[in-house]
Amino acid sequence: MLNDNTPIKAVPTNIITGFLGAGKTSAIVHLLQNKPKNERWAILVNEFGEIGIDGSLMQGQYSEEQGIFIREVPGGCMCCAAGLPMQIALNMLLAKAKPDRLLIEPTGLGHPREVLEALSNEHYQDVLSIQKIITLVDARQLKDERYTTHETFNQQIAIADVVIGNKQDLYDEGDKERLSQYIDEHFSPSKPLAFTEQGQLDPSLLSGSTNAKAAHAHAHHHHSHQSVLANEQPLPEIGFLKAENQGDGFLSVGWRFDQRYQFDRSKLYLFLSGLEVERMKAVFITNEGLFGYNLADGSLKELAIDACEESRIEMIAKRLDDGWESQILHCAVDSE
Repeated sequence: MLNDNTPIKAVPTNIITGFLGAGKTSAIVHLLQNKPKNERWAILVNEFGEIGIDGSLMQGQYSEEQGIFIREVPGGCMCCAAGLPMQIALNMLLAKAKPDRLLIEPTGLGHPREVLEALSNEHYQDVLSIQKIITLVDARQLKDERYTTHETFNQQIAIADVVIGNKQDLYDEGDKERLSQYIDEHFSPSKPLAFTEQGQLDPSLLSGSTNAKAAHAHAHHHHSHQSVLANEQPLPEIGFLKAENQGDGFLSVGWRFDQRYQFDRSKLYLFLSGLEVERMKAVFITNEGLFGYNLADGSLKELAIDACEESRIEMIAKRLDDGWESQILHCAVDSE
């Protein structure tokens, strides 16, 4: 199935999951910083939106020369019952990387039991060795019933071998105890729980077999993406395109801009920092260099990156603003 002469067997594989804004990407970046230098790691990233940002952010910081291989599955495809886009991407990634470890980051709105089912099917029984499933949780979200009543939020905790209370540096008094009590009451008092900040995971947490069981009943989740996702389409003559998606009570909108578009860094930062969304990620070619952006909890982080083939932005929100496109274009530097 991998179309490669070299057999790939029992690759240690971890699912790193968590709801929107829990810090999954930061955790994976931290793990990559602590990767043994002689090992090759593969990362399969799933995103709810169709544009795909996480792969570009990671590839802007790491390269295959460093033994890090990254592939994206945008558009919510990884959690669809058929899982074909995921299988194709995973097969290509494994064949190219021949990794010593595989990390899988489902979208924050993804259903991890179905991801686990896809990884546990007959095609991968000899290829992958499923190890610990890590779920990141921002304990502050337990104060909001939009999270505690959301099926996916609870499924992510239920399937975890280890729960990580991330962003502890931002917690109020009682937040840690609230998460511990929530796990005890709704899941299992014996489920391991640890706390950290900025996604600083101990790499030793990855080792060991998972106790989670794959789902046997196929659940169908409908996403409004086209047959050809926006991240795969050639850009039109105008030089940019827009794509939207929806599911699980959330909406996403994103844009891709070709290299003709260069953005004013100051204007861009001002616009992005003022967004009222659940989540925003972006990579931009600016008049001051290449930068990645990450907005969560109303806090915008800007990071210089080494590579960026085109500018991309994706937002996830309960409501979309029709004025966002004109505001982004207003941040573009006049090329005339």
